[in-house]
Amino acid sequence: MNTGVIAVATVAHVPTLSRGEITPDFQKTLVEGERRLGEELRAAKPDLWVIASTHWVSTFNWFATCQAMHQGICVADEAPDLVPGIPYRYRGDAEFAGELVAEWKRGAIPAERNDSPHYSWDYGTFVPLSHLDPKADVAVVGIPSVLMANLDECRRAGAAVQAVAKRLGRRAVLVASTALSHALVRGRHNMPTPERVALDQRFIETYKAGRLRELIDWLPAYSREAVAEMGGRVLATMLGCAEALAADGGGALVPSMYGEYAQSSGSGNAVLCLRRAA
Repeated sequence: MNTGVIAVATVAHVPTLSRGEITPDFQKTLVEGERRLGEELRAAKPDLWVIASTHWVSTFNWFATCQAMHQGICVADEAPDLVPGIPYRYRGDAEFAGELVAEWKRGAIPAERNDSPHYSWDYGTFVPLSHLDPKADVAVVGIPSVLMANLDECRRAGAAVQAVAKRLGRRAVLVASTALSHALVRGRHNMPTPERVALDQRFIETYKAGRLRELIDWLPAYSREAVAEMGGRVLATMLGCAEALAADGGGALVPSMYGEYAQSSGSGNAVLCLRRAA
């Protein structure tokens, strides 16, 4: 069985996905997509989810969660009415997290360990994992969005995930928890502007065609024009990991989309995956 990163995924974390009773009909496709994606990925026997969240925001340093166990109550600080306090308990992977920090440092990427016993997950980490892995079968390492990191640094940080997974013999999935366009307005029923929907659809179609180089080259312009969430940083982390995976050989990456594109308060969201051919 091959080791290293076995798939990279892009998932939605809209807070109304956290509980079925508050999920509007037009967003249920995202929940269904994440559940189906999770079933397929878990069937591939991963050892680890490495989840990059746009809602864990670090100013200067990259971090990896080094706790042996992730246990707590998730509250969305920006929307405590929607995610008011949902318990979670997932295993961590302290060895992988520590080695990822060391790998970043070897690449001159500013990085430190997150060993805090008081650390609680943001909802960008919790919400998609609650659908991808509702029984918490797979270990988790979380990584943030770093404000001082440009897109190139984010790509290099993502590539390090593949390097460490391969070296440690882990079957890992890099999960990018992020919207596509993200120019928010009040009213979760609101779509992005037609221009931004067109940009998102171009991103999705290029992704589904497996044209990684084209996406990487276009990402800076796309992120500016579409107002990508967190400036496209988590998308860049995902693309860097996918690029490293493709460069390692072993066959082409197979793209898939799960469910339909859906809006939330002016943002565009999709559930996407790139994985090795069977």
